[in-house]
Amino acid sequence: MAAILALVETDAAGLKRSSCEVLTAARTLAAQQSVGVTAVLIAGPPDPLQQVGVYGVEEGIVIEHELLQDYSMPAMAVALAQLVEAEGACTVLIAANARGKELAPRLATKLRAGYAPDCMEFRLQDGQLLALRPVYAGKVMATVRLRTPIQVYSLRPNVFTARPAEYPVVTTIRRFQPQLRPEDCSAVVRDVLRTSGKLDVLEADIIVSGGRGMRGPEHFWMIEELAQMLGGAVGASRAVVDAGWRPHSEQVGQTGKTVSPSLYIACGISGAIQHLAGMSSSKVIVAINKDPEAPIFKVADYGIVGDLFDVLPRLAVKLAHFLGKPVPERFLNLLQQRN
Repeated sequence: MAAILALVETDAAGLKRSSCEVLTAARTLAAQQSVGVTAVLIAGPPDPLQQVGVYGVEEGIVIEHELLQDYSMPAMAVALAQLVEAEGACTVLIAANARGKELAPRLATKLRAGYAPDCMEFRLQDGQLLALRPVYAGKVMATVRLRTPIQVYSLRPNVFTARPAEYPVVTTIRRFQPQLRPEDCSAVVRDVLRTSGKLDVLEADIIVSGGRGMRGPEHFWMIEELAQMLGGAVGASRAVVDAGWRPHSEQVGQTGKTVSPSLYIACGISGAIQHLAGMSSSKVIVAINKDPEAPIFKVADYGIVGDLFDVLPRLAVKLAHFLGKPVPERFLNLLQQRN
């Protein structure tokens, strides 16, 4: 039976966390179906592929071509489709991050394959693979089955826990040279806006988000300081982004990014349905809002009704003591002012 292809991505530290989650899901499915797993890296140095052996993956393939040196999503889709056909793969798993959300549907179209996006769970039933995914902006969870010979799935980050294999293996790395033409690069990214190494909300295990209740961009230092203390990322509601207080890359919600961190702290966010659609699958939700009727409290595991300018400094002090870290000076100053 054909192998499962797991697309991986790398950064300066090696494999991205979302890629480790994809490898773990692929290994679990492969064991249930008695097939193999092949990790695939598009146009990158092959060294990080050695890390996939930690997740029990014995084979890695690097797709190489001079036209892939520039970021061209159309060319990547063509190259990956050629590899899928050459390997006779029946299942392709891709992380549902910014890159994966663009690549997966392109790939499925080229392969005339069924596509299930943003999957949160897999199971086998009567030999058929079933995927659980949200529909209607998370209002309904649907179990879907793809009927095409080749199937493409994207996996929501932070849902499939990355787990190293009980017995790591040595990975054999191969190279694949696709047949690409200049016209395959119909769109090419020439420049990228760097975010100074900030943690992406899609990859973060902890997210601290701010909304209109922050009263202005000058107060978002509280969100940034709290996120830094917890080792998390900064998020924002659409109202904040539309007002120009924060960049769109931080927007959580239906028109922003859908996240599933272990901990989501919503500060001054009322909880519009569009925002809830983007974060309601978080494992633990903490809401801080002065309005006890705010919709955010309906999905929160823990809620604090109060002025966040009183709550956040006190929360920062408690966290600093618990984590054994110094209390940020600006929080101490704010506490003195409020008292």
